[in-house]
Amino acid sequence: MVAIHKASTVFFPSVEAMKSRDWIDKSGYTYGLHGTPTTFTLEERLCALEGGSHCMLVPSGLAAIALVNFALLKTGDEVLLPDNVYGPSKSLAQAELKHWGIKHRLYDPMDVSDLASKISPNTRLVWLEAPGSVTLEFPDLLALVKLCRQHGISCALDNTWGAGLAFNAFDLWPQEGKASWGVDITVHALTKYPSGGGDVLMGSVMTRDPDLAHQLKLCHMRLGLTVGANDAESVLRSLPSMALRYRAQDLCARKLARWCQTLAPVNQVLHPALEGSPGHAHWKRVCTPVARDHLDPLCVEADSVDGWAAALFSIVLDPNCTVQQVHHFCDSLKLFKLGYSWAGPISLVVPYELQTMRSVWPEAIEPGHVVRFSIGLEAEVDLQLDLQKTFQACF
Repeated sequence: MVAIHKASTVFFPSVEAMKSRDWIDKSGYTYGLHGTPTTFTLEERLCALEGGSHCMLVPSGLAAIALVNFALLKTGDEVLLPDNVYGPSKSLAQAELKHWGIKHRLYDPMDVSDLASKISPNTRLVWLEAPGSVTLEFPDLLALVKLCRQHGISCALDNTWGAGLAFNAFDLWPQEGKASWGVDITVHALTKYPSGGGDVLMGSVMTRDPDLAHQLKLCHMRLGLTVGANDAESVLRSLPSMALRYRAQDLCARKLARWCQTLAPVNQVLHPALEGSPGHAHWKRVCTPVARDHLDPLCVEADSVDGWAAALFSIVLDPNCTVQQVHHFCDSLKLFKLGYSWAGPISLVVPYELQTMRSVWPEAIEPGHVVRFSIGLEAEVDLQLDLQKTFQACF
């Protein structure tokens, strides 16, 4: 394990060294705000995981989103957000960005033509989410990225769900003899899978583009964003087990999601890896790139080639259920705790009022009450029994 380096002041051997050392290329240490060996190591390992070239650590996933907006947008610019965007990202656009004269518009993430119709001469940034927040629709990432490329507009992906494991965001569209097409920027809430313990808040911003990296690094410095060395060490310690945790939670979530499809009060189960879930074909195209025929069955377990998906799924309960019933159901669960976030060791549940979160009710989502589950590391049989008993008692 890398040592935990805590420092604000960095000593220089001479004035010449002080004057010549440049923090922006990270070839040396200048001040604790700009990084220590601990944070540099974490940035390098995150780049190795996702295939980026430049990484900046920030205090949270929302701070990562804010950094991208602040670095790339100015008064008179416009940013486009998917209608199923992470709620605080929309709030940021509605408040601070609006106050600074930066406009935003929402587009239907499942309709590429809708994004095309919203792009204007002032559009400078398009945000992508795969899948969308709460309702988990998986968009046609390839087509959305291609459209942004054609218009010369930067696109940033909140890739917290994929975690750098489900798909390669920087290499979505390999081209023979040319550089691969992919997103320009990814952001992550390292709070989720890279941390895995539900006890660290951190985010990251990553890119391959040196010009974008320069813009982001300067803004990062001017905003004074940094993370604590102990938190960086916690994420470094958790990274080696991330793929194992991701896969275990993925498989458990799929089994429980399929089981929920059999329950009478459940009108719909939303999980990108389930057939019939909005965007399943797009998920399959991006997250299952390896053909089964190319793998040696003696070396690879059958379920390991079915693609990757995070530990989240949502259910849509019959609209005839009352809000009180839905809340009582969530309150009555024993192993599923009421709490925000996900990807930690404890399973979570949150009811949502989708009509207050979206500009229109999504066409692909059945009417009803939306409840989202995050699967932790408890035994599948225990989680299913908890759900079964609670469904029987509440509906």
